[in-house]
Amino acid sequence: MRRATLATLLFAAGAATGCVERRVFIESDPPGALIWMNDAQVGRTPVDVAILHHGEYDIRVEKDGYETLVTSARSTPAGWDFPPVDFFAEISPGVSRSDTRWRFTLSARDDNEAGLVERARGMRESASGSAR
Repeated sequence: MRRATLATLLFAAGAATGCVERRVFIESDPPGALIWMNDAQVGRTPVDVAILHHGEYDIRVEKDGYETLVTSARSTPAGWDFPPVDFFAEISPGVSRSDTRWRFTLSARDDNEAGLVERARGMRESASGSAR
């Protein structure tokens, strides 16, 4: 009888423990851009992504007709998400949430051939000038 009671109490304690959710909400201007985090495709904006750890992420934002944006973004932990406090957030009843929001603005791509040739000439001149 004692073992059954103890097992029931342990099961109930485990079931009552909390949960930690870390999420990043990503938007873009214009919306509908394809988002890559650390070379993994996560979806089109607006999108929300579950993450395991806070930190810096490599980001790529792509949309037809716009320049691809390659950058990095940082997810900052909440005050309770630092050791040793994070241990108690993990075991306390309820859900502890940490949300980060990122917004990226894309520039329209200039597909004008004359402009492309002019930019190429400028790059060639600056490269030859720095090679001297």
